[in-house]
Amino acid sequence: MSSSTVITHIATLVTNDPSLGDNSPLGLIQDAALVIDGDRVVWTGESSKAPATDNHLDAGGRTVIPGFVDSHSHLLFAGDRTEEFNARMSGRPYTAGGIRTTVAATRAASDGELEHNLTRYLTEALRQGTTTFETKSGYGLTVEDESRALRIAAAHTDEVTYLGAHVVAPEFAADPAAYVALVTGEMLDACAPYARWVDVFCEKGAFDGDQARAILTAGQAKGLIPRVHANQLSYGPGVQLAVELGAASADHCTHLTDADVDALAQGDTVATLLPGAEFSTRAEWPDARRLLDAGVTVALSTDCNPGSSFTSSVPFCIALAVRDMRMTPDEALWSATAGGAAALRRSDIGRLTPGARADLVLLDAPSHVHLAYRPGVPLVTRVWRGGTAVG
Repeated sequence: MSSSTVITHIATLVTNDPSLGDNSPLGLIQDAALVIDGDRVVWTGESSKAPATDNHLDAGGRTVIPGFVDSHSHLLFAGDRTEEFNARMSGRPYTAGGIRTTVAATRAASDGELEHNLTRYLTEALRQGTTTFETKSGYGLTVEDESRALRIAAAHTDEVTYLGAHVVAPEFAADPAAYVALVTGEMLDACAPYARWVDVFCEKGAFDGDQARAILTAGQAKGLIPRVHANQLSYGPGVQLAVELGAASADHCTHLTDADVDALAQGDTVATLLPGAEFSTRAEWPDARRLLDAGVTVALSTDCNPGSSFTSSVPFCIALAVRDMRMTPDEALWSATAGGAAALRRSDIGRLTPGARADLVLLDAPSHVHLAYRPGVPLVTRVWRGGTAVG
């Protein structure tokens, strides 16, 4: 039998419900309270009106926000690319070819080593307030290695993405068409049972528009929902292909034409921005302001991976988005919570309203603005996932 808990004296409660509190997109309630029963939020409102419950916690004038929803990460890997990062910071530009370094290390790793790495980074992210995460395969590039990565991931999250089309496997370098046939055939058959999503790196040096279409439509035929690595390194067809195929998200969105922005604004595909990648590669920042002003739904995620964005910290990405991508603190927080939920087509997370999963974070600050105002400071003091305190 579940027990109920009320958290009172919350300086600022972020609900992400504009019908509550100040009627802003964040639905801010001042001097608030929140009631958890089992794994759900069952009540929010003013602290003075909080109902009686089995347990009580005084927030002491601190802020409560929804748990972060990291809708784009690459956590099934082995090895380290410190030398590549060091070289790049000395002036060498990032290219898709670096992925192959991690492929070799991942293929050589045992299942236990891969799972140990995964749980290590999940624990690290959870301490920083991430309560929902998506993760991908893409560092095996063989039938056996891709399927085992997804099998391991599926034991830890429902949001598992098949990314056999990360780059062309080294042994198929001379015959990319044969690799596409493998990705859409035997590899897909082995991987689909463990995945919810299918993804492709649509980019020069990876897969072109025709190849990406073939991979995504094959995944759809197996019941997987598309998401696309789109327009990260250059202008290309990825964003418009994502919208055309009804992808849940187009991720990166760094190099966009007006037609790309219009397509996103008129469709249901979320633009997922990943500032950790630009930070770690000294690349051009995505223009979040342009997307937001056009009415595009924007998500904000870490892109945690060993090559181009080795951070699990959503607060760090929020600070980058506010400082360098022209997002307001409110927009950045919304995008890292409700926006991530939209990118995963989830309505039960990314908000703190009755009926939502009780995924919440207590910040040692009077306002969520401190996430950007005090960059690098560990403000997350307690985390609940599914109503259970986990940090």
